[in-house]
Amino acid sequence: MKKIAFVTFLILLIDQASKIYVKTHFNLDDSNVVFPGFKLTFVENPGMAYGFHFGGLIGKYFLVILRLFLIGGMIYLFRKWLKQGASNYLIIPMAVIFAGAIGNLIDGMFYGLIFDSGTVFDESTGRWIGYGGISKLVPFGEGYSAFMKGCVVDMFHFPLVDWYVPESWPIIGGKHIEFFKYIFNVADSAITVGAALLLIFRKKAFPNGLEF
Repeated sequence: MKKIAFVTFLILLIDQASKIYVKTHFNLDDSNVVFPGFKLTFVENPGMAYGFHFGGLIGKYFLVILRLFLIGGMIYLFRKWLKQGASNYLIIPMAVIFAGAIGNLIDGMFYGLIFDSGTVFDESTGRWIGYGGISKLVPFGEGYSAFMKGCVVDMFHFPLVDWYVPESWPIIGGKHIEFFKYIFNVADSAITVGAALLLIFRKKAFPNGLEF
């Protein structure tokens, strides 16, 4: 369990430190070029990883509850696998995924309670509404929203192709073409990297006899 705790703590520390820094130093939708093909772009995401969301507040509550169940299930599996003598090829990638899930859960559950401004859901229009200015940390419970109404902070943006098609081109002239347009955070990266490691080392991670 010490390995799991260490990996989880380290990723959560980096994830939360980067999110708090961006939220307290960037205006919403600010985008700064770090180097060609990489920007720090501050957006807030009420839903899943890489900006996907659905269903307004109901969808958000559903995702929070689902993450809680998944985290609880992972804790159960960790205990079971450790008793079975599972290798680091399984434990470490799963710990990385575990940390990523917790990282985004923290935002959704608590950021509305600890920041003075953030993206909120407007029930009259059914839309998420942004804000102006730079957020500040406030005493717990004095934030802009309520428990489970916070949004996930995303910032890593890799527009490897960022091009406006010349107006003179037929059909697609004037359009903006961007690849990879998704904006994500350390927690999203951890989930993706953990899943990739499990895929790469699947034979060593899941030898015969290891049970779910």
